[in-house]
Amino acid sequence: MGTADDSGRERPIVIVGASLGGAKAAQALREAGHRGGIVLIGEEHERPYERPPLSKGYLLGKTPREKIYVHPPQWYAENDITLRLGTAVSAIDPAAHTVTLADDGRIEYAKLLLTTGSVPRRLPVPGADQDGVLYLRRVEDSDRIKAALRPGARVVVIGAGWIGLETAAAAREAGAEVTVLEAAELPLLRVLGREVAQVFADLHRSHGVDLRFEVRVEELTGADGTVTGVRLGDGSTVPADVVIVGIGIAPATALAEAAGLETDNGITTDEHLRTSAPDVYAAGDVANAYHPLFARHIRVEHWANAVNQPQTAARAMLGGDDAGYDRVPYFFTDAEWTPRHPNEPVASRDKLSMEYLGYVEPDGYDRVVFRGDVKANEFIAFWLKDGRVLASMNMNIWDVTDPIRDLIISKRVVNPDRLANPNVPLGEV
Repeated sequence: MGTADDSGRERPIVIVGASLGGAKAAQALREAGHRGGIVLIGEEHERPYERPPLSKGYLLGKTPREKIYVHPPQWYAENDITLRLGTAVSAIDPAAHTVTLADDGRIEYAKLLLTTGSVPRRLPVPGADQDGVLYLRRVEDSDRIKAALRPGARVVVIGAGWIGLETAAAAREAGAEVTVLEAAELPLLRVLGREVAQVFADLHRSHGVDLRFEVRVEELTGADGTVTGVRLGDGSTVPADVVIVGIGIAPATALAEAAGLETDNGITTDEHLRTSAPDVYAAGDVANAYHPLFARHIRVEHWANAVNQPQTAARAMLGGDDAGYDRVPYFFTDAEWTPRHPNEPVASRDKLSMEYLGYVEPDGYDRVVFRGDVKANEFIAFWLKDGRVLASMNMNIWDVTDPIRDLIISKRVVNPDRLANPNVPLGEV
């Protein structure tokens, strides 16, 4: 990069966060032709891995551990990438272009990329520090939850977001008795709105999940340091052998804030993923990036951003100022329940395979249009504002993301009746 450290050696590009985003950034740098040093630093002792399987296939025992990793173990050495695992970063100094490690080591950098991700929000009630209270973020968390999901176990999930619903589905598939506690009126209400949130509530209830809404958790009860139940605001207690907390995640911005970087619901960046400090970039969950399509800053906590944003960051770090990130936000979820009878094939009512494209605030739409059979869980939902498609979710229907993406990008006014008609091609609505 043309910048030398105190010893006269070329300074490397340093990536803090050995996550999916960090590993993909290192890969993108090499694929773009960067021949200088790359140092990838992570607190975990595991090499970079993907997180979606932790609440899906890996948690269900269907995805082997080796399949969750981003690259084979030898890939890093073969690509001359210094991978420092089990290493915490205590500070960054943008003025000096240095990263300080928890063991007092120091690394000078030419460019710095922060892919520090997010951390689970902790449950702020008495008893939340007992054994049997579990969170899901790392692979060891998934291992603990998997071990607790056994037939007849009383599993209480606090929070009916994506993680809460996915772990609830996995617990039911394992034969556990599952209760989900949610403060809102419906699951995923802020994300999907009332119309589509009700579909998810009905689906989980139909597979034996006890969903309880508008409840307040007061305390986690226990015996001998192990959780035994959840006491609610009305004085009742839900018995529990294990409690899984899924009340959201917060961007890991502590390093950036201490270094004086601009933060606001994440590390603030421009569309090129540059932060307020020279030569410092951010990508993935932690980045609140300006999005040219929506003309605002947005932070997306999903796999697609961790895969794709690092490519933009890599190009920008190598001098490509035209490398703006303008992909339409995308995420997916899936769950599958064993059919009610041994010889019955898996039907759409026993599957939850969903893709979501776009971005819309909870009060940012004025209409939801459905196409397909909602009762059979085979449909597409569209969120509209002033006749324009802002976002869409397809459940158990595939190969429609390209025309949906075109609808969102074009911002053209559509005919709602044609949009709802499955016989009209999406390109002609």
